[in-house]
Amino acid sequence: MPSNAIETDDLQKRYGDETAVAGLDLSIPSGTVYGFLGPNGAGKTSTIRMLTTLSRPSAGSARVAGHDVTDRDAVTPHIGYLPEEPPLYDELSGREQVEYVAGLRDLPTEASAARIDDLFERFDLASDAGKRISTYSKGMKQKVGIVQAILHDPAVVFLDEPTSGLDPRAARTVRDTISDLAAEETTVFLSTHILPVVDELADTVGVLADGRLVAEGAPAELKSRAETGEERTLEDVFLDVTSESQLRADAPPEA
Repeated sequence: MPSNAIETDDLQKRYGDETAVAGLDLSIPSGTVYGFLGPNGAGKTSTIRMLTTLSRPSAGSARVAGHDVTDRDAVTPHIGYLPEEPPLYDELSGREQVEYVAGLRDLPTEASAARIDDLFERFDLASDAGKRISTYSKGMKQKVGIVQAILHDPAVVFLDEPTSGLDPRAARTVRDTISDLAAEETTVFLSTHILPVVDELADTVGVLADGRLVAEGAPAELKSRAETGEERTLEDVFLDVTSESQLRADAPPEA
């Protein structure tokens, strides 16, 4: 595994005349949790889609787990991805869904069966493993999505709103799992609007606004940088830097 799990250089994504990501430079060390924040429409999903090989960059470059993102076959064995809406088949049971994913990844049957048992137990899904996904709650579907994202012990995991729809106990399990992954040298790219989760887990936070990285640093560093004599939160910092970015974007050009 390279020292940096994710690297981008002037990464850009355009849709016609619309620029979603504008010259993004990232350097994310292996085994860290990177909190990726930004308001709706900031370019987070476009960035994740490029890093997971689902969308090709318009310009610039990116490498994930040491491989160029334009080489899908080289990248995908090393990554896991939980999109905001997990890709699940309602007619399958939870176990059948995850076994299907294990088959797609050519995982050894015996080893993957033990891994599935372990993960289903961890996420309190064991008693419902044989039920159809169509009967699952949103939170249960989210947990199946997380299980299939980390099933193959990927080097890099992309999690988009991983605690969405979860009750407090399940959300705690997800946070503990993220910590465990990082402790095992897995890199976690975490995109969420739940800022206390990022504050608790992230080694580094990047804030995207209008397709550009407007702030980056450890949570404590970002909060102290914005110090004004009163106690600051990551939410305060987020609101400050995204508001400043919007003001610059709205300002008339200099004469």
